[in-house]
Amino acid sequence: MTHKIRDQYEQLPYPERDPADEKKRLITGSPSHPGEIDTYIFGGMRDWSQPIKILVAGGGTGDSLIMLASMLAAKKVTAAIHYIDLSHAARKIAEQRAEIRGLQNIIFHSDDILNASSYGAFDYIDCCGVLHHLEEPQAGFKALADALKPEGGLGGMVYAPFGRTGIYPLQAALRSLVGDLPTREKLSQAKKIVEGLPETNWFSKNDFVGDHKNGDAGFYDLLLHAQDRAFTVTQLNTYLQRAGLGLCGLIEPILYNPSKYLPDEAEIRTRVKQMPPIEQAQLAENLSGAIKTHVFYACKSVSKESPFSHLNPPPTNMQLVPRLKNIDPEKLANHVTKKGRLTIGLNGRSYDCVLAKKLAPMIALIDGRPLGNIASTLGLDPISFQNQWRQVHHPLSEFNVLYYSRKF
Repeated sequence: MTHKIRDQYEQLPYPERDPADEKKRLITGSPSHPGEIDTYIFGGMRDWSQPIKILVAGGGTGDSLIMLASMLAAKKVTAAIHYIDLSHAARKIAEQRAEIRGLQNIIFHSDDILNASSYGAFDYIDCCGVLHHLEEPQAGFKALADALKPEGGLGGMVYAPFGRTGIYPLQAALRSLVGDLPTREKLSQAKKIVEGLPETNWFSKNDFVGDHKNGDAGFYDLLLHAQDRAFTVTQLNTYLQRAGLGLCGLIEPILYNPSKYLPDEAEIRTRVKQMPPIEQAQLAENLSGAIKTHVFYACKSVSKESPFSHLNPPPTNMQLVPRLKNIDPEKLANHVTKKGRLTIGLNGRSYDCVLAKKLAPMIALIDGRPLGNIASTLGLDPISFQNQWRQVHHPLSEFNVLYYSRKF
């Protein structure tokens, strides 16, 4: 089966990328934003003056690779970033993208992620869109865990079942109809079949998937892949635990908060609060129906706190530096002063991020200074500060727009 997957990505490197586009944009996202890595893996306290060794496992055409390498280089962080992928065609595109950006912090390898530990021990590993294509996923989780330093962590993405409703029956249908054809002919015939699907087909009804509209590589990867499975959040957690890893973050946390999908009734809320965190997350996935991938962070140490920000207390370490992701603090503070909330769209729904207007001066100070400095600037004692900071921390971290890092 491995050779079929390799052949697919040799002919159709994924995702489709034009290296020339690196001159005009940087693709960013989750996991593997350095600020997220710092928050979820290193508790917001990593010393970025120290070198970091990173593995991008199954790096494809290089989105995570280029984001990480570019952001670390921009902050002059000494980094050795190893890229591994089976596809030479995908590697060539990733190399071209790195060359255009002048990145010197990447070492390229053509290899299987099961051999990850042969390249040494890593502080951080990125693995997106690979584990769900393995014949034995547990072997992949274990191989990556074995390649981590004791204090290291993993950022990954795997498919989730409910947001991908309709995909797997359609994959089976296409496999029976065109599975034995050469790649290009298979692609051509499959497109005709999909175009003519009846309105009753569940894939036709699913508005949460769209890769098949983004070129041949996206269509093939979504509907014609030789090996593809999805994981519930409970199954993901089990695979991680068996590999000796602990779940320490799910992105965005609000999607895994079941209270966002339930009526505001005391009896129901009490039942939810009595559930262990992973059961709450599974309940949220069952209720949402729109989660098509699980973006997660996992730590080699399994003693981490719950990954769900609606359950976590705000940090008490006043040396931590809070930062906003892609939001100007003054603009956010002005907006909060006027509206008292943000409206954020995720997975086809709008959510209110409620922030009391009185918190605007505190939000305006999320500009690179530590929590202790924010407290003293506002003239707040530690207890008063914590009471107010909780009202900032919870709503913003739930939406993954607040993280903690002294560098990023």
